[in-house]
Amino acid sequence: MPTYEYRCEGCGHEFELFESINAGKVKTCPSCGNKAKRRIGTGSAVIFKGSGFYQTDYRSKDYHDKAKAEKGGGAAPGEASKGGKQ
Repeated sequence: MPTYEYRCEGCGHEFELFESINAGKVKTCPSCGNKAKRRIGTGSAVIFKGSGFYQTDYRSKDYHDKAKAEKGGGAAPGEASKGGKQ
């Protein structure tokens, strides 16, 4: 459920309510009892957890294999390593 911001039309008191998305938009002010209207909020926040998020985190395995082959960091996809003792 989202948190909505409200502002009282009578006294100007601002408050937040954690409520269902289907709830009515007009509420009563907890300070004076007048009508309060829902304000246009900033939306929800995004919380990043973990060591970090990068553009390449969500790339496919095929993409990573091709990038590694282009940099010379390994064999091209589907090829076996040709090095070793003979």
